[in-house]
Amino acid sequence: MQNQESSENTTQQITDENCRNSTSPLRFWLALNRTPGLGSRRINRLLGLVGGNPELLFTHQHPAHKGLKQESVDFLRNPSWASVEADLRWLEGEQRHLITRQDARYPSLLAESEDAPPLLFIQGDPAVLNNPQIAIVGSRNPSASGRETAAEFARFLAGAGLTITSGLAAGIDGAAHQGALKTQTPTIAVTGTGLDRVYPARHRELAHQIANQGALISELPPGTPPIPSNFPRRNRIISGMSLGTLVVEAAQKSGSLITARLATEQGREVFAIPGSIHNPLARGCHALIRQGAKLVETAGDILEELAPLLATELQQAQSPQTEAAGSPRQWDSDYEQLMSALDYDPTPIDQLIQRSGLTADAVSSMLLLLELEGFVSAAPGGRFSRTGKIGTEQH
Repeated sequence: MQNQESSENTTQQITDENCRNSTSPLRFWLALNRTPGLGSRRINRLLGLVGGNPELLFTHQHPAHKGLKQESVDFLRNPSWASVEADLRWLEGEQRHLITRQDARYPSLLAESEDAPPLLFIQGDPAVLNNPQIAIVGSRNPSASGRETAAEFARFLAGAGLTITSGLAAGIDGAAHQGALKTQTPTIAVTGTGLDRVYPARHRELAHQIANQGALISELPPGTPPIPSNFPRRNRIISGMSLGTLVVEAAQKSGSLITARLATEQGREVFAIPGSIHNPLARGCHALIRQGAKLVETAGDILEELAPLLATELQQAQSPQTEAAGSPRQWDSDYEQLMSALDYDPTPIDQLIQRSGLTADAVSSMLLLLELEGFVSAAPGGRFSRTGKIGTEQH
């Protein structure tokens, strides 16, 4: 038994020595990222003391160690090089990258935050991290209409040139990613685990699609499980990379409200979609609106608010709303039936179903689309009316 332990210790020493002597310039960044007792804010300050060279922090008596917890100092003097080697092995896989704050590919908006992650693990295309982004977040257990709204808003905003960023969670997050994927544009998922894990597990295929069409990112090293305290950390990355955060549905106590608060603290825009006063999932959004978030009825409201912040080419990109305003909308037969059933006075949805002869599911989905495009206006009591926008009905 002692011989076995001696052999394991010798193997560990060889592994540590190999990693310590590795030519990879990233090994000290990875070791620093794994140092216990250090958060992003403290790591960034330490890097400032050593001119951005993390290797200097691993000398035994460096003055920067003063004031650190003993567990941090002990690790800096004797890092777990075996863990660093495991990180380097993960990076050898296809589409896998590591970027530090010194890397030109690091998200420029996120870099403005004092607690920006010192490094990011990426699976996918790092180039998308500096695309203009809008975060879409909300309940993990949304209503059917909330899920549809998230997907439709994501689809329209992605089509207008914004990259959709969210957290890969069940519910609104997943719907937002799926809406963006339908436009064949990039979407970014920030995870609260290492990128060798997918949480929730049922989003494994979705994560694969996102990596192929955009990027999965995490500040957490491979092997990190879904620990609750890591998800608020993830949220600051979601809001920090984005020009604004849209909350679709959220209860009064919701992680989405943490993301919205972080967005405000980071100087970003916050948008919220209102809902029924009887819907508990609308209360978080209503609270945000009372606190100053912009009330959103169409995707055009978001584009209008963000226009001064966007690059020239994105300002000129037409959203579905502006396209509809500039040229007539071509209806297919189902939309023609529904538009014929609509009046300029609010009409109950039951009456629209009866008039159009369409199913309730079809009418609900089509009304949502028409409302987002600006052709239909919703009124209290589940009633809908035409707006002044013009469509071309087929005959």
